[in-house]
Amino acid sequence: MKKLIFLLVAISFIYSQKSQLQPTDLWKFLRISNLSVCGKNNIAAFNVQKWDIENNSANTDIYILDLKTYKYYAFIDTKDSELNPIFSNDGNYLYFTRKGEIIRKKISDGTEENICNIPTKASGLVISPNDKYILFTSEVYPNLTPEETLKKDEELSKTKVKAKIFDKLLYRHWDSWRDDKRSHLFLLDLTTKKYIDITYGLKNDVPPLALGSNSDYNFSPDSKEIAICYNEEEFLATSTNNDIFIIKIDEIKENQKPNLYKISTSKGVDCMPKYSPDNRYLAFLSMKRAGYEADKKDIVLFDRQNQKLLNLTNNFKLSVEEYSFSKDAKKIYFTAQNEVNSSIYVLDIEKGNIELVLKNNYNYNISLTNDGIYFLKQKTTLPTEVFKCDLNGKNEQQITFINKDLLDKIVFGKTLTFGYKGANKVNVQSQMILPPFFDTTKTYPMLLLIHGGPQGAWEDNFHYRWNVQMFAALGYVVIAPNIRGSIGYGQEFTDGVNLDWGGKPYIDAMNCVDYVIKNYKFVDKKNLFAAGASYGGYMMNWIATHTDRFNAIVTHAGVFNLESMYGSTEELWFPEWEYGGTPFDNNKIYQKYSPHKYVKNIKTPVLVVHGAYDFRVPESQAFELFTYLQRLGIKSKFLYFPDETHFVAKPQNSLLWWSTIKNWFEENKNRKII
Repeated sequence: MKKLIFLLVAISFIYSQKSQLQPTDLWKFLRISNLSVCGKNNIAAFNVQKWDIENNSANTDIYILDLKTYKYYAFIDTKDSELNPIFSNDGNYLYFTRKGEIIRKKISDGTEENICNIPTKASGLVISPNDKYILFTSEVYPNLTPEETLKKDEELSKTKVKAKIFDKLLYRHWDSWRDDKRSHLFLLDLTTKKYIDITYGLKNDVPPLALGSNSDYNFSPDSKEIAICYNEEEFLATSTNNDIFIIKIDEIKENQKPNLYKISTSKGVDCMPKYSPDNRYLAFLSMKRAGYEADKKDIVLFDRQNQKLLNLTNNFKLSVEEYSFSKDAKKIYFTAQNEVNSSIYVLDIEKGNIELVLKNNYNYNISLTNDGIYFLKQKTTLPTEVFKCDLNGKNEQQITFINKDLLDKIVFGKTLTFGYKGANKVNVQSQMILPPFFDTTKTYPMLLLIHGGPQGAWEDNFHYRWNVQMFAALGYVVIAPNIRGSIGYGQEFTDGVNLDWGGKPYIDAMNCVDYVIKNYKFVDKKNLFAAGASYGGYMMNWIATHTDRFNAIVTHAGVFNLESMYGSTEELWFPEWEYGGTPFDNNKIYQKYSPHKYVKNIKTPVLVVHGAYDFRVPESQAFELFTYLQRLGIKSKFLYFPDETHFVAKPQNSLLWWSTIKNWFEENKNRKII
């Protein structure tokens, strides 16, 4: 009995030494990314990013992980950032970029060699199976070499006129203004150390400017050809028609346009080409519908023997995110958003059947070896770490604990999920995060969070900006419903937001609030709050104009006026798909679901947040909203970041963001709802 009492006292003492999550903790966590596995040497490499809160700066290093002992250490730790680590296939070298230069580091003795110092900077490395070449991207003028590009830029920098003349869209994208430069794909010969622009003269970006990534180019197993993703259309602002092309290495000629052999046929997005290890297939992900960036992604096989295409996941209800061939080329392992999880699946190519390998949490960046799957994992209570499981999903284990010391000091709130009936009595799932040190005898204010996208989801992951645990640590019961439009519940559910932004998704959100109030007595129904960003910000604006049940609202980077949004955003395929056309050809949805049309209904205090370099949802949306609120005499506040984009990505700004939101909620607690 004495031992039991002693144990309970010890546990209580340890628990009392812990504290809840703080905004500064989000910047103290080390952030793992870019896992690269070398099965030949039984080692892995990954990036670790460290933030300096005081100086608003970050540094990224490369760590090595021994896959036998699971010991890991900083392999490259300098004042400069080392990015995109990849191993040579013989296991002798690690390649990476530093300040835009390509560096080769010998594994055995750690000696370094600069093998490519291109004046326009390199990124996105991919090595050929025979270890003779590296693919990388760099921004150049389409018909100029990197050296000529640098010279032209230097001449332009000397002029006192900074004006720009545009004659077509897209003249800006995401967070930067566009000039005539484009991302091109280069081939580096590791023997001669000479590089060549293999997309010389192409007018558009490789990988594509939008909906593209560093996974959009790859070598064939025999290192004789390269598969790329490219959008060849003229008017890119309305096109998602990214296609898969082949470039044969023996046909590449310096300063000449490449011969492109197109293999994809869809008018939607085709991306992420990968060859099977036996050289028989070229696989890629494909969307069917043109102009829809959130269509279901299927795995399509191009049989290089009979030149035929086969959709392997046509009957699978979820959308594929990433994939890898097994070593024997008989199976494909892939991830897909599965409810709140990013789950791992395996597909048998010959039989066509798909099996669930690992369901729970957010799993990604998968790498296959003979003894299992190595991958990165997040949870709402765990920043990214490296995990491993058998090829059948058994024996899952965490093998890095890079944030253990900090995590041991933090008490997280309990995370659970629940289901309820949304619009048309359709099943909807939501996460609930309880405050840390939760007391069942108390009541807590509730915070409704709406995700962006709108084709996105609240996932079981550790978000460094909209962190659900951080919101809960402010003292709120957080509900994060995956309303209509969310991914992970089948394409029909995802499509449910199309042409209906303020319809079914709004009902789904309000039904979630009703369900929680009715079924969880620890929620203080007199203190309800709501917040969201991007589409979530739109929903905040819609909620503010359609109900007064909330004490206060936070709308971050939210769409307010659908018509003016169309005229100032950059990727026009998005509003044209979501609202059924242009405002001048089909204005019905623009009128029906634009919050600014209902602004006289607002009674709820609103905190508006926006960044100047947000070109996706331009700052004018926030200016309009705040002007309307002030003119109507609605209690409101505007947090404006002249140095941020669609996201708040700088530590000092982030701390201000959290404190402003916290104070906004606090000053509106117990507000009498009119």
